[in-house]
Amino acid sequence: MTHVIVTSQNPAKISAVKAAFYDVFPNTDFTFTGVSVPSDVADQPMTEKETYSGACNRVRHAQGRYQGDYYVGIEAGLDGQHTFAWMIIAKDDARGEARSASLPLPPDALKALHQGEELGDVMDRMFSQQNVKQKGGAIGMLTGHRLTRSSVYHQALIMALIPFMHPHLYR
Repeated sequence: MTHVIVTSQNPAKISAVKAAFYDVFPNTDFTFTGVSVPSDVADQPMTEKETYSGACNRVRHAQGRYQGDYYVGIEAGLDGQHTFAWMIIAKDDARGEARSASLPLPPDALKALHQGEELGDVMDRMFSQQNVKQKGGAIGMLTGHRLTRSSVYHQALIMALIPFMHPHLYR
């Protein structure tokens, strides 16, 4: 049984990881464990660099604390006027990385983020919802659920798994 450590307990993130691993490795038996580890960055990363660091830090912390075959770090943040997420996947000495699609944010949301709020809280208020970030996320709300956080992360996770699909090409 192949054990995948997901550095989040958010159901949307864990669902995306499960779907991507089963799509890429359909004949493998997996167990998935969501864990809470620090990102060592702000709760709402405000730059691409900070977002990337958060995903890398989560993987590093999980590797030091948990026994697994794969470690998956997902960190969402900002890049200018857009939100996106970094996917970092590590197994032994191999590593895969990919960025999700970028979503343009409304000016009022950006203003609230620059005043210290987290995107999930801003979306909850803008759409009169509760706990948006563990459901479809800002992506779901702004696309009328045509896309969700899980669906967009799923694509990026598959891209981050490419080095594990073709290890001979990524030595």
